Amino acid sequence: MRTAYNVETVRAAERALMTTLPEGALMQRAAAGLAAACADLLGRRVYGARVALLVGSGDNGGDALYAGARLARRGAGVTAVLLTPDRAHPGGLRALRNAGGRAVTAGEGVGAVRRADLVVDGIVGIGGKGALREPAQELVAAAEGALIVAVDLPSGVDADTGEAPGAAVRADATVTFGTYKPGLLVDPAREHAGALRLVDIGLGPWLPPEPDAEALQHADVADLLPRPQAESDKYRRGVVGIVAGSARYPGAAVLAVAGALSGGAGAVRYAGPATDAVIARFPETLVTAGPPAKAGRVQAWVVGPGLGDGSEARQALVDVLSSDVPVLVDADGLRLLDPQAVRARRAETLLTPHAGEAAALLGLSREEVEASRLSAVRALADRFGATALLKGSTTLVADGTRAIRVNPTGTPWLATAGSGDVLAGLTGSLLAAGLDARDAASAGAYLHGLAARALGSAPITSLGVAEELRRVWLDVTAG
Repeated sequence: MRTAYNVETVRAAERALMTTLPEGALMQRAAAGLAAACADLLGRRVYGARVALLVGSGDNGGDALYAGARLARRGAGVTAVLLTPDRAHPGGLRALRNAGGRAVTAGEGVGAVRRADLVVDGIVGIGGKGALREPAQELVAAAEGALIVAVDLPSGVDADTGEAPGAAVRADATVTFGTYKPGLLVDPAREHAGALRLVDIGLGPWLPPEPDAEALQHADVADLLPRPQAESDKYRRGVVGIVAGSARYPGAAVLAVAGALSGGAGAVRYAGPATDAVIARFPETLVTAGPPAKAGRVQAWVVGPGLGDGSEARQALVDVLSSDVPVLVDADGLRLLDPQAVRARRAETLLTPHAGEAAALLGLSREEVEASRLSAVRALADRFGATALLKGSTTLVADGTRAIRVNPTGTPWLATAGSGDVLAGLTGSLLAAGLDARDAASAGAYLHGLAARALGSAPITSLGVAEELRRVWLDVTAG
């Protein structure tokens, strides 16, 4: 699992660690890891390579200077472009010059940046706020065509939130120290970070056990997925109820059922007007054309995909929310949702909006949600007293108490009609199989993204994603 901590926590851990180390040892650890990553990007052809360091004030610039000194000692031609010459790290600057590197001012450095094979972004560190300003913007623009490595995080993005309020470095790789930072895992900052490389500098013992954000990996998801036992039957494995579809959108019911059948529950009950379409595609589904109360006993409900907003839809949502089992609310169900009704529930509720739906629930614009995804998903969980899965370029899961889960498997190809219906069914099935809302949402998003990726870099269909889920389930659990 990738774990991420906010800046304040990282700073406190660094201070505690430095009391146990000789002066400067922590920076040397960071610089050694940074130099190794730069050498890897250069294909180990360090000798004769042209390297430009964009050096701001403070420790971030110091890391870049010491790493540049290491590269210079291996034969690279290293030029440090000092944005604030009077505040450049003195020890790092001395080390670079002693190794044969040179330093120039920002006004003199544009040519060196343009000629560079590799540019190291050491402009601002994890405490930086706001967009890049001149002359940094001009220097970053001059780096077009070179490999760009960011020190700890790309300058111009926020380490805690992932926000990029204006001009920011777009790196090919980011070398981060000690632990991941939440912003590196979340768009729009994630898009700026490129490939992530974590350098262990010894912070582990000084970090708290509960991170601020975490991203599951294969092994974590495999541990969560339900497995039938020798005495299992379809009812012991869990039954998920699907309330979806309408005369206008029968396909939403079919897609939600498709996802649910691949989600680990033993049976799927469908209640709604699309029974003929569901049975025609999935004859194993238990169907009723009546209201949810007529469907039979379930261990979790999914309500909302393609439901519409008529009186029958509203009553179906009320009936489902009044049940004593976990409920996943998606799509049209979200537009009809009463926060007080959700907060009054004893069983878990999982909300699965995309950015536009989240904006409506929070009274924000879609752009505000997309720019501040971490704060938006926290706000959803807090307002409704529920678990929230915020879909998008980076899907996030928050329950208001524990670390935010960041899904690492998403792909832009999932921006297609019906993919959310499949995710809702899949995740609801995991709820019925016994996972709590946070784990069901995290595992569902992970498998959903993997299924889309498995279909390749080409247009996909939502039904194709549903059909791929069994194969990625096998892949995840094979190890």
